[in-house]
Amino acid sequence: MLTHFPIRNKMDKKDLENTVIAVLKSVYDPEIPVDIFELGLIYEVKIDDDFNVKIDMTLTSPNCPVADSLPKEVEDKVRGIEDVKTAKVEIVFDPPWDKEMMSEEAQLELGLL
Repeated sequence: MLTHFPIRNKMDKKDLENTVIAVLKSVYDPEIPVDIFELGLIYEVKIDDDFNVKIDMTLTSPNCPVADSLPKEVEDKVRGIEDVKTAKVEIVFDPPWDKEMMSEEAQLELGLL
């Protein structure tokens, strides 16, 4: 008698991108009660064919007190996604972040609209 094992379907790149974004929305700037994605701190999410994830991210300022811990938290959470092979965050400051980069939802949450 043959034993059948369930086949787990691997995510495609679009599904993985959506999952990465959902995870990014679970990471909050400790000084502002809004997640880093809605704050506009995530500039780009790149996923290659091997499911290595590279994230271009900025901080609200170059002197941000969580400049060391926040990118590591993002990498750790994204790396924890089942199909992700590697996760790397690159901090960039061009263009510089400003409040106009926040989503409308974040601006409403912070009373800026």
